[in-house]
Amino acid sequence: MSTETGPAVDAGPRGHTIVPGPKGLPFLGNLPQFAKNPLAFFERLRGHGDMVGWRFGPNSCVYVADPECIGELLTETERTFDQPALGIAFRTVMGNGVVVARGADWRRKRSLVQPSVRPKQVRSYAATMAGSAVELADTWSGGERIDVKREMAALTQRIAVRTIFGVDTPADADAMGRAMDVAQLEIGKEFAGIGALLPDRVPTPGRARIKKAAAVIDAEVSRVVARHREGGDDRPDLLSRLLTAVDETGAHLTDQEIRDETVTLYIGGHETTSSTLVWAWYLLSRNPRARAALAEELGRVLGDREPDFEDYARLTYAQSVVKETLRLYPTIWLVTGVAKEGARIGGVPIPVGTRVWTSQWATHRDERWFPEPEEFRPERWDPEGGDEIEEYAWFPFGGGPRVCLGTRFAMVEAVLILAVLARRFDLDVDPGTVNPVPALTLQPDREVMATVRPRQRA
Repeated sequence: MSTETGPAVDAGPRGHTIVPGPKGLPFLGNLPQFAKNPLAFFERLRGHGDMVGWRFGPNSCVYVADPECIGELLTETERTFDQPALGIAFRTVMGNGVVVARGADWRRKRSLVQPSVRPKQVRSYAATMAGSAVELADTWSGGERIDVKREMAALTQRIAVRTIFGVDTPADADAMGRAMDVAQLEIGKEFAGIGALLPDRVPTPGRARIKKAAAVIDAEVSRVVARHREGGDDRPDLLSRLLTAVDETGAHLTDQEIRDETVTLYIGGHETTSSTLVWAWYLLSRNPRARAALAEELGRVLGDREPDFEDYARLTYAQSVVKETLRLYPTIWLVTGVAKEGARIGGVPIPVGTRVWTSQWATHRDERWFPEPEEFRPERWDPEGGDEIEEYAWFPFGGGPRVCLGTRFAMVEAVLILAVLARRFDLDVDPGTVNPVPALTLQPDREVMATVRPRQRA
């Protein structure tokens, strides 16, 4: 037995209307279709229209695909849309950090965290980013076989602990890395499976694994925080800035809040950039023309020296490579919000409690906004001769008041790492398709093995 998602809703003043989506099942709605392949499901919804009704279990949902509607969802967050109650797996790892918090609590936390990732601070971290990449490059040799995912994860983890914790490495970096891998997978599984509908009190093997992983993360973060407090030094790292930050009442972040924001920054500075770089190497390996264009720019701008922060603005093609990678393989692949009183999208009233979804994956691959959407073409982003990209057709970092605080950090980090490594080497990724797995971030479904090929140095 199946059920329709409901009749179409009358069009709003700009012509938008909510149309019925694919048929669902009683109680489960479209959850089985979503769980089977969330990325393909969002593309299927996009095929129905720009505003599509569907059901996530018993809950009414609307999917939006038009950039104008996406912009409204993002910019109206906190006013007429709320953060959804995310699953227990996500909350166990992330706590109630700035990504999860709502209302006044969110505004307070954002005001305390934001100064740590302003452009001036990102500039001060650039040398650590480039220097860490140089250290990795010095260990590679021609003809060597590497696991790209493992190499990029180790590199971005090193940068994260140096910039966030102000130390060279946590006491047990491998254990923390393994815990984060478990967290990624379990959050994705719960979000796309029946676990999304189960009450928090229901035990499952996945929830047991996420608790164990979170305990490892908590122990490591607590150790480093304690060492910072005992040292009492004025350090330039992100954790030190969080420890000294005060809100408008003069209050500091609590120990739990420090833990939550530190984990949020760690994931943003490690997991997302690592994933982006893996996909960038994969795409460059399969597009010799783009790889040659990147090498030409690196040779012209850098010559025989390593990049620094000032080079970021000059490396426009490297920036384009990162942007195009984020278009095809956005690390954050969906955004969702819950309608509050007075919510409207495209001029259409949205009932209170309705969950509104959009997907970077599906929108970034819409031929209306990106001609030949499956093609890797960094030239789309050329500041002089590139395509005209409609606002909110590309939103890998979200947008509006809850735009990712680490956007600048992530872009500078990815470009500088790519510049250091691609100036010296090409990575020839093994043949075969690598498919994305929608976990906490968009991850490769297998090892990404490559052969290191030294480039001819200038």
